[in-house]
Amino acid sequence: MKKNILFALLILLSGCIADAQTKMVPPGELNIQAMLQPIPVTARFINDTSYIWCGTLVRSHIDQKYHLFYSRWPRRFGMAAWVTKSEVAHAVSDSPFGPFEFKDVTLPHRGPEFWDGMYTHNPTVHFFNGKYYLYYAGNFGDGKITSPQLNWTHRNNQRIGVAIADDPNGPWQRFDKPLIDISADTTAHDAQMVANPSVTRMPDGRYLMVYKAVAKKRPQPFGGPVVHLTAIADQPEGPFVKQYKPIFTAENVDFPAEDPFVWYQDNCYYAIVKDMKGSFTNAGRSLVLFYSLDGLDWKLANHPLVSTLNIKWENGTTQKLEALERPQLFFENGKMVALLCAVNETLGHSYNVQIPLK
Repeated sequence: MKKNILFALLILLSGCIADAQTKMVPPGELNIQAMLQPIPVTARFINDTSYIWCGTLVRSHIDQKYHLFYSRWPRRFGMAAWVTKSEVAHAVSDSPFGPFEFKDVTLPHRGPEFWDGMYTHNPTVHFFNGKYYLYYAGNFGDGKITSPQLNWTHRNNQRIGVAIADDPNGPWQRFDKPLIDISADTTAHDAQMVANPSVTRMPDGRYLMVYKAVAKKRPQPFGGPVVHLTAIADQPEGPFVKQYKPIFTAENVDFPAEDPFVWYQDNCYYAIVKDMKGSFTNAGRSLVLFYSLDGLDWKLANHPLVSTLNIKWENGTTQKLEALERPQLFFENGKMVALLCAVNETLGHSYNVQIPLK
């Protein structure tokens, strides 16, 4: 009798293992475009007086609510004022698809004496080891609004930092030094500025960061080439050790991609990036998918196109956008729930969307 019960349990267990294995997607085979669903109107986070950008989402283990962190700056200053006026703000909802209500400014301006004192931008939030980590870009400078042109001093003073909290409602601890600074070597790939951080936990317990970097090899003030680099740390608060090998590159293109979002799934790493000019697919400016087995060497995924500039709403309409950028995924209980993006309907009108994923 005991042998029969043991045999039955073994059969059941082997069936569960086989079922789990069949649900694993082979490395590089993930197809996010096939998962995109129509967007409910509540999943559009918009404000009449501010540009809204850079949405990132986490569910609190304390109040069980959904916390959206995002960049905002006054519309009256123009789109290019993101580089001088952006601040990371915070909104809350009972659903990952909204509606979200503004709660507070998480990372306000704190003065030109700080490395991040006059601008906070590019937030990406994670829950690691019982704490919340909000990675972001900060800068400092003369504070001048130069729209429609960028303030290049502020742009080139961008650095990467992290704020830490026990609760997404705060308080958030900020630091006096950046987490990722520019390299002292003037010939380095990140000698001019760094921004757009994305972080994921590695299978061995370490932490991988992918970030945007600009070199000084091209004419100023833009500089370039613009590349992406990786860095690895033993703890989510660092220190991160730079790896210096450019990724997401395209031959003879100085600025092929930006806005990376990296994560680990099904025995490999994935990253969604903004394809600036159609360097990776024939879809033109779009969102595309890369994958890597080790987090350092990256290839275009087998289903590379994530989204064109067209989005679909629940009312049945399809909308052509001026821009679809800053992709980030929201996971709940290990399941991919939503793709967050910043949207420009026109250059003067922006907001965030949370696109449902099946």
